[in-house]
Amino acid sequence: MSAFVRIHEVGPRDGLQNESAVIPVADKVALIDLLSTSGLRDIEVGSFVSPKWVPQMADTDRVLAELTPVKNVRYGVLVPNMRGWEGFVAARVPDVTYEVAVFISASEGFSQSNLNCSIAESVARLTPVVQAAKDAGVGVRGYISCVTDCPFDGPVAPNAVARAAELLLAVAPMQLSLGDTIGKGTPETVGAMLKAVIDVAPAAQLAGHFHDTGGQALANIEVSLEMGLRAFDSAVGGLGGCPYAPGAPGNVATEAVLDLVHGLGFETGVDRDVIAKAAEMARGMR
Repeated sequence: MSAFVRIHEVGPRDGLQNESAVIPVADKVALIDLLSTSGLRDIEVGSFVSPKWVPQMADTDRVLAELTPVKNVRYGVLVPNMRGWEGFVAARVPDVTYEVAVFISASEGFSQSNLNCSIAESVARLTPVVQAAKDAGVGVRGYISCVTDCPFDGPVAPNAVARAAELLLAVAPMQLSLGDTIGKGTPETVGAMLKAVIDVAPAAQLAGHFHDTGGQALANIEVSLEMGLRAFDSAVGGLGGCPYAPGAPGNVATEAVLDLVHGLGFETGVDRDVIAKAAEMARGMR
């Protein structure tokens, strides 16, 4: 089993999108630039979604223009549809490594609430985005929301998550980030879900994305590690949540994940001291 764990920092996007105050572009860029010096290889920096629905991400084009890219860091953006793809293409900066993220839900209730469409319809919407990214040589990552519980439908069956994974992988090969969107997952439910998903995608292709609403995020990461996952999403300072998921206040904090995985003997290549400074900066944005 690999001793290296890859941390995917989502604070500048999944974290800040849920903050009520308007955060200046300069502050976002300062946070991203600090994170870029920490040894992180993946930083999600914004999204090209409708500013009507997620106003905190309306300035992602300016963020891309003003951040200072670091070699070997991949900058991620969420792109839900072709309109978002066109916005990304207009904003991308030459010679910077990007990754676009697409997303679906494992529950129909959340898909209808978040995307105003069924799961099948959401896959149809994102398929041309994935193809455009492949044609442009841009990497793609897939998010699956509500992998243990849905705020509208309740508990989500593990086989529903496996089906969602199959739908995304039928579009194209990609890493799949499995999101416990409202933080109700437990080691037992996460373990059962992973067992089902690993039947359709190897653990090396999966990432865990845990919110700490129920105080179980670190325990859920431990069981994920035991099942072979070596990639996890986290938000510096525990920022954020999902504006369309009632009861989802914050992602697991990057600094807490580092303490856990380093304590278990894994390597990350991430400087804990730099992350501590970034966490202090992030908390100041609230």
